[in-house]
Amino acid sequence: QVQLVESGGGLVQPGGSLRLSCAASGSIFRFSTMGWYRQAPGKQRDLVAHIISGGTTNYADSVKGRFTISRDYAKNTVYLQMNSLKPEDTAVYYCNAVPVIERYWGQGTQVTVSS
Repeated sequence: QVQLVESGGGLVQPGGSLRLSCAASGSIFRFSTMGWYRQAPGKQRDLVAHIISGGTTNYADSVKGRFTISRDYAKNTVYLQMNSLKPEDTAVYYCNAVPVIERYWGQGTQVTVSS
């Protein structure tokens, strides 16, 4: 059984940065691709970044050049470095495999970008 626990969110001003962490209680080796998703109020949950086992990364156009996803196998952790944050980045951020495994959704971490 794997549990994914997200952390690192908070309130930040536009232009600021945050680093999100996703700690897996079990090995994430079994997931060839891990992703960060976000859900803004009243909107669907969207994939914003993902990383495959070889290290290749992909990003949604809305975050390309500002966000960086990485993974640490030794720590069973996936990170999302978010720079140049905008108010439209405000959302609850989740990690999961790609494609998602429904039973592995965690509580997410709230990111609010506001002055």
